[in-house]
Amino acid sequence: MKYNPNEIEAKWQKYWADHQTFAAENNSEKPKHYVLDMFPYPSGAGLHVGHPLGYIASDVYSRFKRHQGFNVLHPMGYDSFGLPAEQYAIQTGQRPEDTTRVNIDGGTDKEGKQIAGYRKQLDKIGFSFDWSREVRTSNPDYYKHTQWIFIQLFNSWYCKKQGKAFNIESLVQVFSEEGNILIEAVCDDNVAIFTADEWNAYSDDQKEKILLQYRMTYLAETEVNWCPGLGTVLANDEIVNGVSERGGYPVIRKKMTQWSMRISAYAERLLQGLNDIDWSESIKESQRNWIGKSVGALVKFQVSGFESHSAAPSDAASNVKPETDFIEVFTTRPDTIFGVTFMTLAPEHDLVAKITTPEQKAAVEAYIEKTAKRSERERMADVKTISGVFTGAYAEHPFTKQPIPVWIGDYVLAGYGTGAVMAVPCGDERDYAFANFFKGQNGMPEIKNIFANVDISEAAYGSKDNVEIANSDFLNGLNYKTATKAVIQELEKIGQGAGKTNYRLRDAVFSRQRYWGEPFPVYYVNGLPKMIDTQHLPIILPEVEKYLPTEDGLPPLGNAAVWAWDTKQNKVVNTDLVDHVTIFPLELNTMPGWAGSSWYWMRYMDAHNENEFASKEALAYWESVDLYIGGSEHATGHLLYSRFWNKFLKDKGFAPTEEPFKKLINQGMILGTSAFVYRIEGTNSFISKNKLGDHKVQPIHADVSMVNSSDELDIEKFKAWREDYAEAEFITDENGKYIVGREVEKMSKSKYNVVTPDDICNEYGADTLRLYEMFLGPLEQAKPWNTAGISGVFGFLKKLWRLYVDENNGLIVNNDEPTKDNLKSLHKTIKKVAEDIENFSFNTSVSQFMICVNELSAQNCHSRAILEPLAIVISSYAPHIAEELWSLLGHNTSISTVAFPVFEAKHLVESSKEYPVSFNGKMRFTIELPLDLTAAQIEEIIMKDERTLRQLDGKTPNKVIIVPGKIINLVG
Repeated sequence: MKYNPNEIEAKWQKYWADHQTFAAENNSEKPKHYVLDMFPYPSGAGLHVGHPLGYIASDVYSRFKRHQGFNVLHPMGYDSFGLPAEQYAIQTGQRPEDTTRVNIDGGTDKEGKQIAGYRKQLDKIGFSFDWSREVRTSNPDYYKHTQWIFIQLFNSWYCKKQGKAFNIESLVQVFSEEGNILIEAVCDDNVAIFTADEWNAYSDDQKEKILLQYRMTYLAETEVNWCPGLGTVLANDEIVNGVSERGGYPVIRKKMTQWSMRISAYAERLLQGLNDIDWSESIKESQRNWIGKSVGALVKFQVSGFESHSAAPSDAASNVKPETDFIEVFTTRPDTIFGVTFMTLAPEHDLVAKITTPEQKAAVEAYIEKTAKRSERERMADVKTISGVFTGAYAEHPFTKQPIPVWIGDYVLAGYGTGAVMAVPCGDERDYAFANFFKGQNGMPEIKNIFANVDISEAAYGSKDNVEIANSDFLNGLNYKTATKAVIQELEKIGQGAGKTNYRLRDAVFSRQRYWGEPFPVYYVNGLPKMIDTQHLPIILPEVEKYLPTEDGLPPLGNAAVWAWDTKQNKVVNTDLVDHVTIFPLELNTMPGWAGSSWYWMRYMDAHNENEFASKEALAYWESVDLYIGGSEHATGHLLYSRFWNKFLKDKGFAPTEEPFKKLINQGMILGTSAFVYRIEGTNSFISKNKLGDHKVQPIHADVSMVNSSDELDIEKFKAWREDYAEAEFITDENGKYIVGREVEKMSKSKYNVVTPDDICNEYGADTLRLYEMFLGPLEQAKPWNTAGISGVFGFLKKLWRLYVDENNGLIVNNDEPTKDNLKSLHKTIKKVAEDIENFSFNTSVSQFMICVNELSAQNCHSRAILEPLAIVISSYAPHIAEELWSLLGHNTSISTVAFPVFEAKHLVESSKEYPVSFNGKMRFTIELPLDLTAAQIEEIIMKDERTLRQLDGKTPNKVIIVPGKIINLVG
């Protein structure tokens, strides 16, 4: 009976599905363990061998935990809303829900493309997912709860004093009794102060506008990354080198009214929570930097000269407009305030248009237009380019009252801090470079040096240590700490500043001008947002004829014929019926891609609950994710938003824990090994790598399926691949072979280096794929794929099979008593594998399996006492072959919950030692002796040994050196 992986794996995959082997129980008496993978976006391209790496690791761990007696929740679903499906819909006219369903379930789309289907691909690899809890974020029964969470956010505010979110009704009560004078809330910067009497006299619309400034999700005009090519707003992490990651379209900065999430309210809790979770330090540091806490002062500089645009700095103060008469600056170095040489505003700053003089208007507007084409991320990353324009306006120094020129520069971002900086070139390298770049130009004074005994002729002095302030009035002679304290006190006295803790983290834009996303449960009355009552959820995404924005620039939902809310019938009705009396327009934007992924782990806990996202009982039992595995690219996106939503839901009494993911592991990337052919420039001739010499060539990717393990190209397949290669000529090696070049790159369709898991499973089996991916190297590291190496793992599984089964005689396992060596091999493996899985060192476990099987084969071991526990130990990695062997051993139930073998240290304790016996330092033979012998007993045995007698040849050694357990050496 030969090892037939395809037959065995199909059998056991069907068994697991039929018996719901991996279905987790809520409220089991077993201890719980929740293992989660970052769920995939189901693209039409399907899985390549790089995708399952993390899934295999989590599956090994989940299976191991079941063997340890845990009730394991290991679910899987799909993050199925996304831009790729929408772009495909625009190109082909196919409904995104149709293509998404085919991408998951497999089949043929309307373009005739054969799609393998994520579910079938995942099942083929033998994952122990609890498929009964599958979620798809684009299903109405799922996004009903995403809409519900949005409504909770809308109906909440954040109290700074208590450090948590509360229902908006509690804020309304405070306003009606006290006004907002004493309230400590996270809110917009421009909130007006009002009394209780004023509040109570406001109209409902006025009150609603004020409440929008406090709500956890709110409408505001925001600087966004607008991509005209995609017709939507993009998040910073969706932009690469100034263009959209999807499609490579240009991205510009633009002001739009958008929904935003007040994540900034949770900045300190997000920061402090990092101390309580077991994540890699690199991910924690990424989040710390993104949150960007800094302590300093908020300083107000009075602006002069923008009403007449012609007044000189000395007499401009009389022309200041009171509502816009200050530039606010946050600085971590208030001690350097007397060194302010100029100020720089972000090009998008609200004051720029107001303060720019007529003489500078054309230059400023041209600069703003140019800057709008660069993304924030690009501007942040570009530390070498220096650019800016003088506005012609001046600000007034709060202490000296001297004029300070105001510039704009794209290194200052409107969304970070206040969108303005006080430039102190003597103490900051970027300000120093800016001042020197524009040295001598209109609006750029000489650099002021405020550091005693410091030379700034070559560079700025950025250190806070050992600094003595000079040329700074009341700060002269003070150090950094003392000067900082003194400045803040004086600024507070004159009403032009205060101490402040600032965060770089900004509120998250939550609107997308797309079709394929969660609809907002929002309609508009008098231009103000109203929430649809939760009992009427879900608000289902409507049908549209076109997935592009409307002709007048509205989002794709503007094309919907049935997209208005009837407040009498409480249902969506025809758009033509809008009368602004009982029928109102619905929100046209949809939620961003991260909405559905910001809470999905909780839905798995109670996936079929129709009334709530999860019951209190299910949430109390599962609590949070014990192990989360996914890519590090989500550090400042999904992983931050998820923590934010979890903390909010904890505040509102829905989530049981402060943090969603106790332990996080970021798997590395499996890289592809690309193949290159070399076309001689200006010809259609391809030259073999070995013949390149001095030829000028163009390397071109060739599909790896046309190249064998010896790097030889199938020339005829290559010619048939593309029409322009049909007549190509090939300069081969003398043996007629064309050798390709190889390079390790990201695995991608565009590089033609994709290897699918389906192909590997068909040829070698899923267990081989699982073992090989774990064997490639440490989980967290990137490693190249090499299909040639997989045959060795396949050979190992065949060797394992032969310990149990003979090709001709079937099962050959016996009941012989195991030898010491048998037990030693087994227990070394039990110990090593258990430790490796707990430490996520999966690659070294595979090495130990190979060592063990080699040893047992050499020992000719077929003992049930050894092979039965061995099948259990290996089953987490190679579950199909383990199940089959377990069944052949006479068991009628799955191996998946059998207790993991107990390691017994006694089997690794050595009772004897193989001593090297040396003569004058040269080893001549070895002898195995019991470890409990004394030196005298060892000497007696050695001196009587025939091999010793031959070596001595009748002579008596001068000295016999014996160290029990180590060495035997006869000298002289």
